[in-house]
Amino acid sequence: MSTPIKDTDAMIAGMHPDLQPGEFAFVVWPEDKPWPQGTRASCAEAEGLSLVVPIAAAPQDAVAMRCIALQVHSSLEGVGLTAAVSSALARAGIPANMVAGYHHDHVYVPSGCSQDALRILQDLQRSSR
Repeated sequence: MSTPIKDTDAMIAGMHPDLQPGEFAFVVWPEDKPWPQGTRASCAEAEGLSLVVPIAAAPQDAVAMRCIALQVHSSLEGVGLTAAVSSALARAGIPANMVAGYHHDHVYVPSGCSQDALRILQDLQRSSR
């Protein structure tokens, strides 16, 4: 296993954005109901339990999202990766919902913007070398 990267420039230069298969949605989920198979993330909020679920398990009016895994083992103490990624996407008018796991960061973007978002993040990575 690789050592987590903490330096901002090294995290950006070391990322390899990868568009993941499938579509997902952010939903509020009843706490007493089993999670759908393929659930990607959870967050307990004062208003209820939020999940990132496969689009098939979401209400029909849910926003279909694609996940771009940044594929860099960023340190939990690293600073700036989320800001750089979300800023690059914001400049292009692309909404971004960041989800951090232990090993990697993930960016959820509306499905229709996913190819543009991937290109922007690949350009960001190349320009940071």
